[in-house]
Amino acid sequence: MPDIDAAFLALPARELAGAALSRATELGASHADFRLERIRTANLSVRDGHLESSTDSEDVGLAVRVVHDGAWGFASGIVRTASAAAELAERAVEIAKVSRGLSARPVELAPEPVYSDVTWVSSYEIDPFTVPIADRVGRLVELSERLMSADGVDHVDAQLTHVLENKFYADTAGTMTTQQRVRLEPVFTAVNVDRAANQFSSMRTIAPPVGRGWEYLTGTGWDFDAEIAELPELLREHVKAPSVEAGHYDLVIHPSNLWLTIHESIGHATELDRALGYEAAYAGTSFATLDRLNDLRYGSPVMNVVGDRTVEHGLATIGWDDEGVATRQFDIVRDGTLVGYQLNRQMAHDNAGTFGGDRSNGCAFADSPGHIPLQRMANVSLQPAEDGPSTEELIARVERGIYVVGDRSWSIDMQRFNFQFTGQQFWRIEDGKLAGQLRDVAYQATTTDFWGSMEAVGGPETYVLGGAFNCGKGQPGQVAPVSHGCPSALFRNVNVLNTVAEGGR
Repeated sequence: MPDIDAAFLALPARELAGAALSRATELGASHADFRLERIRTANLSVRDGHLESSTDSEDVGLAVRVVHDGAWGFASGIVRTASAAAELAERAVEIAKVSRGLSARPVELAPEPVYSDVTWVSSYEIDPFTVPIADRVGRLVELSERLMSADGVDHVDAQLTHVLENKFYADTAGTMTTQQRVRLEPVFTAVNVDRAANQFSSMRTIAPPVGRGWEYLTGTGWDFDAEIAELPELLREHVKAPSVEAGHYDLVIHPSNLWLTIHESIGHATELDRALGYEAAYAGTSFATLDRLNDLRYGSPVMNVVGDRTVEHGLATIGWDDEGVATRQFDIVRDGTLVGYQLNRQMAHDNAGTFGGDRSNGCAFADSPGHIPLQRMANVSLQPAEDGPSTEELIARVERGIYVVGDRSWSIDMQRFNFQFTGQQFWRIEDGKLAGQLRDVAYQATTTDFWGSMEAVGGPETYVLGGAFNCGKGQPGQVAPVSHGCPSALFRNVNVLNTVAEGGR
């Protein structure tokens, strides 16, 4: 396991926490927590084999949150002195006093064991920030030039985002955690320009963003060299592919596409704050309301979905959340029925009677020291079948259908119920075999109809952990990374649209 970065450990975290928590207690706070965070983010952009931009930023700050007289108060700043930390506690208490009159019910938190001075580091080998910038750019240029040299590729865009996140947490109960995680997102896009027709086509890599280090770009966890070698031929075939005929088809969906459908139709729908209406003014509500727990038929009996903030290399994986809760795996959908939600300590306490217990499942997270923790999404994943079929065996079950690979655009309503999704590659299936690519495909359904049409999920060898760096939520807005794992899966009789026809072109 890599060491916690020495520069972060050199910051006076314990002194600052002690000053803030002591002052909050003196002022009558029933609970107070403190965070010191450093988030370093770098972005590299290469266009046609040449460096276009390079940015490297660092955000360091501290935050104090209190419960005073049954109301939340929060304050944050950047001055790292004991007196400044104490002043933040004072400000947080003053805000709680103002907020008290707006609170419908007093804030109470579900109990959690105390974790005294514990440490957690994510699973990676090489911190990308220790790799010389020339080597990072060089790898992007090398792979871009391979794409540029292929027939039918007119332009290549390469993007790399990498993040080193450090977080120190302490609260008045005695929990103290120090954590570090690294994440990486490389994307290569090949573009074909048809000047005669005045149109262009593109194809990008399906490698997911991951909680890994620089080793990911050099062969650990993904073979970028192999994917780059295959991409030009996929693009050439895509350019020549016929437009799909709209209608109902059986779909075999690869994890590189299905992860996004999980994110939008399950992940967001089963955030308890959303189901309770807390996000209604900004992001909408959810059809999966709390009164449907243990009753709602979310999908077919082969559907089993878990929330998991512990899975290795997950983007939402952490040791303890931003309320000092030890993270874990928990059921959301079991055998097709809704059985759980993602929640934090306040929601766990307030709904303990419904859940039969008052334990948070570790879903509190703030994207920076300047923001208060919200209930945020765990790594929400569809489970494979222990002895399930391969992707090829799923395709062999289909007489007339489409094999969907890679994500692209999507649309879903404010209750996470009516949706449509497109993708990168669409392969026609005829009599159990792939028969060339199609273009202009989108699949459309309601959430329960879609997951109810899932006839089979693949085995563990088809499972891939996908995800995104940029899940948005809250006002002021916060952006969080999250992963979604799934196997390949077979869906029957799904409505398919022709996007060109739908666009009136």
